[in-house]
Amino acid sequence: MRNVWKHVRALLAGRIRYRITRGGVLFTLTIIVVGLAAIISANNLLFLIVATMMATLLVSGLVSRLCLAGLELDFQVPEHVAARHIAPGRLFVRNQKWLMPSFSVRVEGIQDPQSPVLKTGVYLPLIPAGATLEAPVEVRFPRRGTYRQNSFAFSTSFPFGFLEKSARVTLGRETIVYPSIQPRPGFEDLFLGVAGEIETHYRGLGKDFYRIRPYENFESARHVDWKASAHIGSLQVREFAREQEQTVEVFLDRDVAPVFDAWFEHAIDCCAFLCWRLAARGTAIHFRAPGFLFRLPLDGDIYTILKYLALVYPQRGGVLEKPLDEISYKIVFTPSPNRFLDAGWTGARMLGPGVLAIPAPDAAAESV
Repeated sequence: MRNVWKHVRALLAGRIRYRITRGGVLFTLTIIVVGLAAIISANNLLFLIVATMMATLLVSGLVSRLCLAGLELDFQVPEHVAARHIAPGRLFVRNQKWLMPSFSVRVEGIQDPQSPVLKTGVYLPLIPAGATLEAPVEVRFPRRGTYRQNSFAFSTSFPFGFLEKSARVTLGRETIVYPSIQPRPGFEDLFLGVAGEIETHYRGLGKDFYRIRPYENFESARHVDWKASAHIGSLQVREFAREQEQTVEVFLDRDVAPVFDAWFEHAIDCCAFLCWRLAARGTAIHFRAPGFLFRLPLDGDIYTILKYLALVYPQRGGVLEKPLDEISYKIVFTPSPNRFLDAGWTGARMLGPGVLAIPAPDAAAESV
Protein backbone atom coordinates (compact mmCIF):
# COMPACT_ATOMS: atom_id res chain seq x y z
CA MET A 1 0.00 0.00 0.00
CA ARG A 2 2.84 2.36 0.83
CA ASN A 3 4.51 1.72 -2.55
CA VAL A 4 1.22 2.43 -4.33
CA TRP A 5 0.88 5.73 -2.48
CA LYS A 6 4.46 6.71 -3.40
CA HIS A 7 3.73 5.91 -7.03
CA VAL A 8 0.57 8.05 -6.96
CA ARG A 9 2.47 10.93 -5.34
CA ALA A 10 5.15 10.69 -8.03
CA LEU A 11 2.51 10.85 -10.76
CA LEU A 12 0.86 13.85 -9.12
CA ALA A 13 4.21 15.60 -8.73
CA GLY A 14 5.13 14.96 -12.36
CA ARG A 15 1.85 16.03 -13.98
CA ILE A 16 1.23 19.41 -15.54
CA ARG A 17 0.14 22.05 -13.06
CA TYR A 18 -2.02 25.07 -13.79
CA ARG A 19 -2.09 28.52 -12.27
CA ILE A 20 -4.50 31.24 -13.30
CA THR A 21 -2.77 34.58 -13.70
CA ARG A 22 -4.26 37.95 -12.79
CA GLY A 23 -4.98 38.57 -16.45
CA GLY A 24 -6.76 35.21 -16.63
CA VAL A 25 -8.94 36.10 -13.63
CA LEU A 26 -9.91 39.45 -15.17
CA PHE A 27 -10.61 37.80 -18.52
CA THR A 28 -12.81 35.15 -16.86
CA LEU A 29 -14.75 37.82 -14.95
CA THR A 30 -15.24 39.69 -18.19
CA ILE A 31 -16.64 36.54 -19.82
CA ILE A 32 -19.09 36.14 -16.93
CA VAL A 33 -20.19 39.78 -17.09
CA VAL A 34 -20.67 39.73 -20.87
CA GLY A 35 -22.46 36.37 -20.63
CA LEU A 36 -24.90 37.73 -18.05
CA ALA A 37 -25.47 40.80 -20.19
CA ALA A 38 -26.17 38.57 -23.21
CA ILE A 39 -28.70 36.50 -21.24
CA ILE A 40 -30.49 39.54 -19.83
CA SER A 41 -30.59 41.46 -23.09
CA ALA A 42 -30.97 38.47 -25.42
CA ASN A 43 -28.54 40.25 -27.76
CA ASN A 44 -27.07 37.86 -30.35
CA LEU A 45 -23.97 40.01 -30.77
CA LEU A 46 -23.09 39.62 -27.09
CA PHE A 47 -23.54 35.84 -27.42
CA LEU A 48 -21.04 35.88 -30.33
CA ILE A 49 -18.60 37.89 -28.23
CA VAL A 50 -18.92 35.45 -25.31
CA ALA A 51 -18.38 32.49 -27.64
CA THR A 52 -15.28 34.15 -29.12
CA MET A 53 -13.86 34.89 -25.69
CA MET A 54 -14.43 31.30 -24.52
CA ALA A 55 -12.82 29.96 -27.68
CA THR A 56 -9.85 32.26 -27.08
CA LEU A 57 -9.49 30.85 -23.55
CA LEU A 58 -9.60 27.26 -24.82
CA VAL A 59 -7.10 27.97 -27.60
CA SER A 60 -4.79 29.59 -25.06
CA GLY A 61 -4.77 26.42 -22.92
CA LEU A 62 -4.19 24.19 -25.96
CA VAL A 63 -1.33 26.24 -27.38
CA SER A 64 0.44 26.51 -24.01
CA ARG A 65 0.13 22.73 -23.59
CA LEU A 66 1.68 22.20 -27.03
CA CYS A 67 4.53 24.55 -26.13
CA LEU A 68 5.54 22.31 -23.20
CA ALA A 69 5.10 19.05 -25.12
CA GLY A 70 8.21 17.39 -26.51
CA LEU A 71 10.75 19.37 -24.45
CA GLU A 72 13.80 17.53 -23.14
CA LEU A 73 16.20 18.86 -20.50
CA ASP A 74 19.80 18.10 -19.60
CA PHE A 75 21.80 19.68 -16.78
CA GLN A 76 25.58 19.67 -16.43
CA VAL A 77 27.79 20.92 -13.60
CA PRO A 78 31.59 20.92 -13.15
CA GLU A 79 33.27 17.73 -12.01
CA HIS A 80 34.21 19.23 -8.64
CA VAL A 81 31.40 21.04 -6.78
CA ALA A 82 31.33 22.11 -3.13
CA ALA A 83 28.23 22.63 -1.00
CA ARG A 84 26.88 26.14 -0.36
CA HIS A 85 29.09 27.48 -3.14
CA ILE A 86 27.69 29.01 -6.32
CA ALA A 87 29.07 27.04 -9.24
CA PRO A 88 28.64 27.54 -12.99
CA GLY A 89 26.41 25.05 -14.76
CA ARG A 90 24.76 24.61 -18.13
CA LEU A 91 21.20 23.81 -19.12
CA PHE A 92 20.44 22.12 -22.46
CA VAL A 93 16.84 22.31 -23.68
CA ARG A 94 15.87 20.34 -26.77
CA ASN A 95 12.62 20.66 -28.68
CA GLN A 96 11.78 17.18 -30.00
CA LYS A 97 8.78 18.35 -32.02
CA TRP A 98 9.28 18.15 -35.78
CA LEU A 99 7.30 21.19 -36.92
CA MET A 100 6.08 23.29 -34.02
CA PRO A 101 8.42 25.58 -32.07
CA SER A 102 7.96 26.37 -28.38
CA PHE A 103 7.49 29.96 -27.27
CA SER A 104 8.16 31.82 -24.02
CA VAL A 105 9.43 28.88 -21.94
CA ARG A 106 11.01 29.35 -18.52
CA VAL A 107 13.17 26.76 -16.74
CA GLU A 108 13.40 26.90 -12.93
CA GLY A 109 14.66 24.68 -10.15
CA ILE A 110 12.23 22.89 -7.84
CA GLN A 111 12.40 24.00 -4.21
CA ASP A 112 13.31 20.60 -2.84
CA PRO A 113 16.07 19.54 -0.39
CA GLN A 114 17.11 16.84 -2.86
CA SER A 115 17.57 19.28 -5.74
CA PRO A 116 20.09 22.02 -6.55
CA VAL A 117 19.02 25.64 -6.31
CA LEU A 118 19.29 27.86 -9.37
CA LYS A 119 20.24 31.44 -8.59
CA THR A 120 17.91 32.65 -11.36
CA GLY A 121 15.63 30.90 -13.81
CA VAL A 122 16.32 30.69 -17.54
CA TYR A 123 13.94 32.33 -19.99
CA LEU A 124 13.85 31.05 -23.59
CA PRO A 125 11.67 33.21 -25.86
CA LEU A 126 11.84 30.74 -28.77
CA ILE A 127 12.93 27.11 -29.13
CA PRO A 128 12.80 26.13 -32.81
CA ALA A 129 11.52 22.69 -33.79
CA GLY A 130 14.26 20.06 -33.53
CA ALA A 131 16.75 22.54 -32.02
CA THR A 132 18.78 22.39 -28.81
CA LEU A 133 19.44 25.58 -26.88
CA GLU A 134 22.14 25.99 -24.28
CA ALA A 135 22.08 28.47 -21.40
CA PRO A 136 24.58 29.17 -18.59
CA VAL A 137 23.23 29.09 -15.04
CA GLU A 138 24.53 29.54 -11.52
CA VAL A 139 23.68 26.64 -9.24
CA ARG A 140 24.06 26.12 -5.51
CA PHE A 141 23.88 22.78 -3.69
CA PRO A 142 22.68 23.26 -0.09
CA ARG A 143 24.48 20.25 1.46
CA ARG A 144 27.19 17.66 0.85
CA GLY A 145 26.47 14.17 -0.42
CA THR A 146 25.07 12.48 -3.50
CA TYR A 147 22.33 14.12 -5.56
CA ARG A 148 20.68 11.39 -7.64
CA GLN A 149 17.56 13.30 -8.71
CA ASN A 150 17.81 16.87 -9.91
CA SER A 151 14.33 18.34 -10.41
CA PHE A 152 13.42 21.25 -12.65
CA ALA A 153 10.22 22.64 -14.12
CA PHE A 154 9.23 24.02 -17.52
CA SER A 155 6.62 26.77 -17.37
CA THR A 156 4.88 29.00 -19.92
CA SER A 157 1.96 31.41 -20.09
CA PHE A 158 2.00 31.69 -23.89
CA PRO A 159 0.11 32.94 -25.88
CA PHE A 160 -2.13 35.37 -23.96
CA GLY A 161 -0.90 35.05 -20.36
CA PHE A 162 -4.27 33.91 -19.02
CA LEU A 163 -3.00 30.58 -17.69
CA GLU A 164 0.48 29.52 -16.57
CA LYS A 165 1.28 25.85 -17.07
CA SER A 166 4.30 24.07 -15.55
CA ALA A 167 5.65 20.57 -16.11
CA ARG A 168 8.14 18.98 -13.72
CA VAL A 169 11.22 17.20 -15.08
CA THR A 170 13.40 14.92 -12.93
CA LEU A 171 16.88 13.98 -14.15
CA GLY A 172 18.57 10.78 -13.04
CA ARG A 173 22.09 12.18 -13.23
CA GLU A 174 24.23 11.51 -10.13
CA THR A 175 26.29 14.37 -8.74
CA ILE A 176 28.69 14.12 -5.78
CA VAL A 177 28.92 17.38 -3.86
CA TYR A 178 31.91 17.99 -1.60
CA PRO A 179 31.64 19.64 1.82
CA SER A 180 31.88 23.40 1.84
CA ILE A 181 35.47 24.66 1.66
CA GLN A 182 34.45 28.25 2.34
CA PRO A 183 35.56 29.65 5.73
CA ARG A 184 32.84 29.64 8.35
CA PRO A 185 33.08 31.65 11.59
CA GLY A 186 36.30 30.67 13.38
CA PHE A 187 37.75 28.54 10.56
CA GLU A 188 40.21 31.17 9.34
CA ASP A 189 41.57 31.83 12.83
CA LEU A 190 41.86 28.10 13.41
CA PHE A 191 43.81 27.64 10.18
CA LEU A 192 46.22 30.48 11.01
CA GLY A 193 46.81 28.96 14.43
CA VAL A 194 47.40 25.49 12.98
CA ALA A 195 49.76 26.89 10.32
CA GLY A 196 51.81 28.61 13.03
CA GLU A 197 51.92 25.45 15.13
CA ILE A 198 53.12 23.45 12.12
CA GLU A 199 55.98 25.88 11.54
CA THR A 200 56.91 25.68 15.23
CA HIS A 201 56.62 21.89 15.24
CA TYR A 202 59.04 21.54 12.32
CA ARG A 203 61.72 23.88 13.56
CA GLY A 204 64.99 22.06 13.85
CA LEU A 205 68.67 21.98 13.16
CA GLY A 206 69.07 21.02 9.51
CA LYS A 207 70.86 22.66 6.58
CA ASP A 208 68.36 25.34 5.48
CA PHE A 209 68.58 28.57 7.45
CA TYR A 210 65.32 29.34 9.29
CA ARG A 211 65.93 32.34 11.59
CA ILE A 212 68.05 33.88 14.34
CA ARG A 213 66.56 33.64 17.82
CA PRO A 214 67.69 34.11 21.44
CA TYR A 215 69.86 31.41 22.99
CA GLU A 216 68.12 28.93 25.32
CA ASN A 217 69.71 27.04 28.22
CA PHE A 218 71.61 23.80 27.49
CA GLU A 219 71.80 24.43 23.72
CA SER A 220 75.02 23.65 21.89
CA ALA A 221 77.42 26.58 21.63
CA ARG A 222 78.40 25.62 18.08
CA HIS A 223 75.17 27.13 16.74
CA VAL A 224 75.68 30.52 18.41
CA ASP A 225 75.87 33.39 15.91
CA TRP A 226 78.62 35.53 17.47
CA LYS A 227 78.22 38.43 15.06
CA ALA A 228 74.48 38.76 15.79
CA SER A 229 75.14 38.27 19.50
CA ALA A 230 77.67 41.14 19.53
CA HIS A 231 75.30 43.37 17.58
CA ILE A 232 72.29 42.73 19.87
CA GLY A 233 74.18 42.37 23.12
CA SER A 234 72.90 38.89 24.06
CA LEU A 235 73.52 35.36 22.81
CA GLN A 236 71.71 34.57 19.55
CA VAL A 237 71.39 31.16 17.86
CA ARG A 238 71.20 30.37 14.15
CA GLU A 239 68.20 28.07 13.66
CA PHE A 240 67.72 25.80 10.66
CA ALA A 241 64.66 24.10 9.28
CA ARG A 242 64.30 20.35 9.44
CA GLU A 243 65.19 18.46 6.32
CA GLN A 244 62.11 16.24 6.16
CA GLU A 245 58.91 17.32 4.43
CA GLN A 246 56.26 18.90 6.59
CA THR A 247 53.54 16.28 7.07
CA VAL A 248 50.21 16.74 8.80
CA GLU A 249 48.28 13.69 9.96
CA VAL A 250 44.53 14.37 10.06
CA PHE A 251 42.23 11.85 11.75
CA LEU A 252 38.43 11.98 11.53
CA ASP A 253 36.68 10.05 14.30
CA ARG A 254 33.46 8.43 13.05
CA ASP A 255 32.52 7.00 16.44
CA VAL A 256 30.03 9.78 17.10
CA ALA A 257 26.88 9.51 19.20
CA PRO A 258 23.59 10.71 17.62
CA VAL A 259 23.57 13.73 19.93
CA PHE A 260 26.69 14.99 18.10
CA ASP A 261 25.35 14.56 14.54
CA ALA A 262 25.13 18.33 13.98
CA TRP A 263 28.65 18.78 15.32
CA PHE A 264 29.87 15.97 13.03
CA GLU A 265 28.59 17.85 9.97
CA HIS A 266 30.30 21.02 11.23
CA ALA A 267 33.53 19.07 11.84
CA ILE A 268 33.45 17.70 8.28
CA ASP A 269 33.20 21.25 6.91
CA CYS A 270 36.13 22.31 9.07
CA CYS A 271 38.16 19.23 8.09
CA ALA A 272 37.54 19.90 4.38
CA PHE A 273 38.51 23.55 4.81
CA LEU A 274 41.76 22.75 6.65
CA CYS A 275 42.77 20.00 4.20
CA TRP A 276 42.04 22.27 1.25
CA ARG A 277 44.11 25.16 2.66
CA LEU A 278 46.97 22.93 3.76
CA ALA A 279 47.13 21.27 0.34
CA ALA A 280 47.22 24.73 -1.28
CA ARG A 281 50.33 25.48 0.84
CA GLY A 282 52.01 22.32 -0.47
CA THR A 283 51.80 20.50 2.86
CA ALA A 284 51.78 16.71 2.73
CA ILE A 285 48.66 15.26 4.37
CA HIS A 286 48.08 11.80 5.79
CA PHE A 287 44.31 11.72 6.02
CA ARG A 288 42.88 8.96 8.17
CA ALA A 289 39.55 7.65 9.37
CA PRO A 290 38.59 4.21 10.72
CA GLY A 291 39.45 1.83 7.89
CA PHE A 292 40.65 4.58 5.54
CA LEU A 293 44.12 5.99 4.79
CA PHE A 294 45.11 8.41 2.05
CA ARG A 295 48.52 10.02 1.59
CA LEU A 296 48.58 13.33 -0.24
CA PRO A 297 50.24 13.78 -2.73
CA LEU A 298 51.61 10.22 -2.87
CA ASP A 299 48.26 8.49 -3.44
CA GLY A 300 46.47 11.20 -5.44
CA ASP A 301 45.09 14.72 -5.18
CA ILE A 302 43.01 16.60 -2.64
CA TYR A 303 39.74 15.73 -4.39
CA THR A 304 40.00 12.13 -3.16
CA ILE A 305 39.86 13.42 0.43
CA LEU A 306 36.97 15.75 -0.38
CA LYS A 307 35.04 12.92 -2.03
CA TYR A 308 35.47 10.75 1.06
CA LEU A 309 34.26 13.63 3.25
CA ALA A 310 31.27 14.09 0.94
CA LEU A 311 30.04 10.53 1.53
CA VAL A 312 31.20 9.72 5.08
CA TYR A 313 28.72 9.22 7.92
CA PRO A 314 29.01 8.41 11.66
CA GLN A 315 29.65 4.79 12.57
CA ARG A 316 29.67 3.61 16.15
CA GLY A 317 32.27 1.17 17.47
CA GLY A 318 35.53 0.10 15.89
CA VAL A 319 39.11 -0.20 17.11
CA LEU A 320 40.88 3.05 17.89
CA GLU A 321 43.98 3.36 15.70
CA LYS A 322 47.37 4.71 16.75
CA PRO A 323 49.33 7.49 14.99
CA LEU A 324 51.34 6.54 11.91
CA ASP A 325 54.52 8.17 13.24
CA GLU A 326 55.68 10.34 16.10
CA ILE A 327 57.25 13.11 14.01
CA SER A 328 54.30 14.48 12.03
CA TYR A 329 52.00 17.22 13.27
CA LYS A 330 48.61 15.71 14.17
CA ILE A 331 45.03 17.01 14.08
CA VAL A 332 42.15 14.92 15.43
CA PHE A 333 38.44 15.66 14.94
CA THR A 334 36.65 13.82 17.72
CA PRO A 335 33.96 14.39 20.35
CA SER A 336 36.00 12.24 22.79
CA PRO A 337 39.57 13.63 23.04
CA ASN A 338 40.43 11.55 26.11
CA ARG A 339 40.06 8.30 24.14
CA PHE A 340 42.75 9.45 21.71
CA LEU A 341 45.08 10.73 24.42
CA ASP A 342 44.95 7.31 26.05
CA ALA A 343 45.67 5.65 22.67
CA GLY A 344 48.95 7.48 22.12
CA TRP A 345 47.85 10.69 20.39
CA THR A 346 49.67 12.83 22.95
CA GLY A 347 50.56 16.24 21.53
CA ALA A 348 47.89 16.14 18.82
CA ARG A 349 45.66 19.13 18.21
CA MET A 350 42.26 17.91 19.48
CA LEU A 351 39.24 19.54 17.84
CA GLY A 352 36.13 18.55 19.74
CA PRO A 353 32.78 20.19 20.53
CA GLY A 354 34.43 22.37 23.18
CA VAL A 355 36.95 23.83 20.70
CA LEU A 356 35.07 23.50 17.42
CA ALA A 357 31.69 24.85 18.47
CA ILE A 358 28.74 25.03 16.09
CA PRO A 359 28.15 28.69 15.16
CA ALA A 360 24.85 30.41 15.80
CA PRO A 361 22.39 30.33 12.89
CA ASP A 362 22.78 34.05 12.17
CA ALA A 363 26.57 33.81 12.01
CA ALA A 364 26.40 30.73 9.83
CA ALA A 365 24.01 32.46 7.44
CA GLU A 366 26.35 35.45 7.12
CA SER A 367 29.31 33.20 6.25
CA VAL A 368 27.46 31.38 3.43
